[in-house]
Amino acid sequence: MILAGAELTKKLDELQWPVLASLWLYKSEGNQWRLVLASPRVMSDGPKKSYETIQSALAATPAAEGNLTLSDIGVTDPENPLIGLLHVTISTGPTVGGIRFTRKVINGHFIEDAYIYRISDTAPTGRAA
Repeated sequence: MILAGAELTKKLDELQWPVLASLWLYKSEGNQWRLVLASPRVMSDGPKKSYETIQSALAATPAAEGNLTLSDIGVTDPENPLIGLLHVTISTGPTVGGIRFTRKVINGHFIEDAYIYRISDTAPTGRAA
């Protein structure tokens, strides 16, 4: 799933859907990981259109086949408080990397576990989002 998340993020970049944050977030309540994608398009186009774009990208991402479905993914606005908290500590720039972030507290908020591909202020093309 780590490879699938990275490949999906890259595919969305190719489709010019600006991903400012991409990370797996673990929630112990449901004992599940969720791929969180933050984009200004969530606000401008709406969640439904955002999920449609992601579904198209998933279909064109071989690493995702059988490993990642739309139900594993959540979209959000880059102004989401969680994204803001993570940005206080981490900034990857527009690349797709891999940072494990486990049992950390940021400004009094506990992050149980996360695997971060990108936390950035700019879109991968170098344009401000």
